[in-house]
Amino acid sequence: MLVVDDEPQILRALRTSLRGAGYEVETAETAEAALAMAAMRPPEAVILDLVLPDGTGIEVCRELRKWSSAPVILLSAVGEEREKIAALDAGADDYVTKPVGIDELLARLRAVLRRAVPSGEPVIEVGELAIDIERHSVAMAGRPVHLTPHQFELLRVLAVNEGKLMTQRALLREVWGPGYGTEANLLHVNVSQLRRKIERDRANPQYLLTEPGAGYRLVAPVA
Repeated sequence: MLVVDDEPQILRALRTSLRGAGYEVETAETAEAALAMAAMRPPEAVILDLVLPDGTGIEVCRELRKWSSAPVILLSAVGEEREKIAALDAGADDYVTKPVGIDELLARLRAVLRRAVPSGEPVIEVGELAIDIERHSVAMAGRPVHLTPHQFELLRVLAVNEGKLMTQRALLREVWGPGYGTEANLLHVNVSQLRRKIERDRANPQYLLTEPGAGYRLVAPVA
């Protein structure tokens, strides 16, 4: 793991916690050092602070994505929603808000590492939800769910990225095409219709979660 943060106490805490969880950890305190370290020893995952002394996590993400597909988890302070979205659009896979909850961070890290290994399975299962990519069919607890083509594609994109925060812009472009990106109402309507079909209680969704000001993620409900 490569951990990048300019706050020494956070860097020490993350290094100790990650090593305690069995990960080998390298650290960097600047954007320049992070990119140099990543080039010298390509990491399997990167935990990256949004604000660095000589640049931003967004810039580091863009540079990494030119040659690396390693998952990136962004660390960000509350109130930086626009920067979070920009970083996710630049290639970050997820974000955790400071102060960092280590259990949540480790869970997010395990999730992005799982997604980094293609399963090759034509059916994606998320809790009781089953999405058959090849047959374009969906079932909830064994019962067929009838979706429009756009609803299916929206669910497919979210399922392929299970657990990952998908920004509104990314979903619009993935589902409706590159000409879309700002039509938030179109996305909101389809998310609402999708929830009506897959959630037991759409007022209290357990699968399709909203990250206020950022986007959506599909998760398996906690038993």
